[in-house]
Amino acid sequence: MNRRLVPSALALMLGACSLAPTYQVPDSAPAPQSFKESQGWKTAVPADSAARGAWWEQFQDPTLNALEAKVGAANQDLKAALARLDQAQAAVGVARSYYFPTATANAASVNQRVSTKKPFYFAAFDPKYQDNLLGLNVSYELDVWGRIRNAVAASDALAVASAADLATLELSTRAELAKDYFALRSYDAEQGVLDRAVESYRTLYELTQQLFEGGGASATDVALAKVQWQNATTQATDNRLKRSQMEHAIAVLTGESASTFSLPAQAGFTALPPPVALGLPSSLLERRPDIAAAERRVAAANAEIGVARAAFFPVFGLNAAGGFESGNTANWLSAPSRYWAMGPTAALTVFDAGRRQAVTDQAHAVFDEAAANYRQTVLQAFQEVEDNLAALHDLEQEFQSVSEANQAAGEALKQANFRYQGGIASYLEVMTAQNQALQSEFAVSDLRARRLIASVQLVKALGGGWQAGAQGAAPDSGHEHP
Repeated sequence: MNRRLVPSALALMLGACSLAPTYQVPDSAPAPQSFKESQGWKTAVPADSAARGAWWEQFQDPTLNALEAKVGAANQDLKAALARLDQAQAAVGVARSYYFPTATANAASVNQRVSTKKPFYFAAFDPKYQDNLLGLNVSYELDVWGRIRNAVAASDALAVASAADLATLELSTRAELAKDYFALRSYDAEQGVLDRAVESYRTLYELTQQLFEGGGASATDVALAKVQWQNATTQATDNRLKRSQMEHAIAVLTGESASTFSLPAQAGFTALPPPVALGLPSSLLERRPDIAAAERRVAAANAEIGVARAAFFPVFGLNAAGGFESGNTANWLSAPSRYWAMGPTAALTVFDAGRRQAVTDQAHAVFDEAAANYRQTVLQAFQEVEDNLAALHDLEQEFQSVSEANQAAGEALKQANFRYQGGIASYLEVMTAQNQALQSEFAVSDLRARRLIASVQLVKALGGGWQAGAQGAAPDSGHEHP
């Protein structure tokens, strides 16, 4: 091999260029200085590496904490996502392997016979012979146009995106578990209300029956009392069904069989969402892993453009081969049986009917799609934060008013029962008061659950929990996030 070839090859490698466009994070909608539904927040700048923590512990519910502890190790969707991350990381290893030479060892001992009718066959040669071969072939592609480097960059970006996908799924799964748990506890609270209503309506039905027998009530009153009693019984049964189905959903999220999983009912559930500090910085939006995943896919698509463009240029390589070859095993590994060959190679596709151009156009289209997906993810993130901040604010006001209405409805029912038992009110008045009281209690339970669920959704929208009074930006991720 010409000694001048080595420095020439090194010069080619050191001066190698990349045909990928210079990467810049796609422009998205201008980030607001603060979220509209909360004051004092700084400009949001997505970055996925900030710590999220066990946000569910802020609800101070030991049962919820125990359920969340099972998610990471038992949820099958998370296990599948972890396997996808392993695949993506292995793909990085595959891409990086092309930075190094490929060496192939081969050995053979073949007995052959050539045709005596073969062109240019000489009768002096024996048509039967043995070929013994032991060799090593080494090939190496010079990454002159950055094809390998761009392929590595693309696979590395996709691996980071896969890790962010795992974080997104874990956040979504934990949030779904918390929402299902609070919904189940809401059913528990409603079950208590319905069970008390059934007992109350049954007692009132019996009283109305006694009054009817004594001439103090009409047959219509008896029928209405029975209708109300049975309707409440039906509602109580249906509520138990909803509770059972929610319990089964929680079992799946925690990786357990619905046939063996159970959560004891908890009467009098009165939990409220943790307070959200008005100074909550929008920098917490930096922790949304779905934004990180979308941005890394844009970077991967950008690198793939460089891979596609490199196909228009020659592929330069270095090949070497050497070993021993002999027709006789006795002198197979001797010095005269040695052979070697080495030298540079170049290959260029001169005609492919437009295939390379089509692949390049496809790569550009994939980049445009990834950029649009990234922008949409950012817009969606701001919407989700605003939605849930508004929900928490308005639901708190609704909860206060419905709590006052519930107290008034309870007092009205109490007075209606006294008046009915004293014979100065019709059963219709009692039935109306009972229905209002029951609906008010349901409204209190429903709004309590909606407030808790809205706080969970805000956690998810922010990419993780919050800390009251948190200030400043999250740590830098080290990736080219916006």
